[in-house]
Amino acid sequence: MAYTIIRLRGTQNLNPKTKDTLKYMRLNRVNHAVVLPESDTTKGMLQVAKDYVTWGEVDAKTLAQVIKTRGRLVGDNPITDAHVAKHTSFKSIDALAEAIIAGKTRYQDLPEVKPIFRLHPARHGLEGIKRSVQAGGALGYRGQQINDLLGRMLGVADEVGQAAHRVAHAEKQTAAKAAKKEAKEAAEEA
Repeated sequence: MAYTIIRLRGTQNLNPKTKDTLKYMRLNRVNHAVVLPESDTTKGMLQVAKDYVTWGEVDAKTLAQVIKTRGRLVGDNPITDAHVAKHTSFKSIDALAEAIIAGKTRYQDLPEVKPIFRLHPARHGLEGIKRSVQAGGALGYRGQQINDLLGRMLGVADEVGQAAHRVAHAEKQTAAKAAKKEAKEAAEEA
């Protein structure tokens, strides 16, 4: 199993031990993400950095999408299926993602790859970067919910979510027009 770890907070008032831990995980900037295998070392580093990052178990489909859209080689070239097939025993990015999840290989072991993902800020914002997920915030362990956050940070919103947002926006506009019309009629009567 592999964890995806995303840095959500900056460097202001950062404890030196936490700063070193984030450096070891290569999380030097906000909205950078890494994929690390589940191990005692990784869990220890996550406990030290828990007030600055969020993490969870990523699924193979989401990891493959992250690698395809935000994975980069040295020289800022995108990672392609051809590069993966040429330099590894895997035929595609999807097969590589499944192997990373199964613990058969690590993302950093891919030749000429940048070991981080530079993500966009989350669509519709975060829940709050000063509280843990359990307290209604965005920091700390979030389990499978990391897949939803990654989708929002890739700019890939699901069709149902976009449709619901459009319906809510249309209802809000309709209600505003009705209120404006009523106010106009009330002003004319007075």
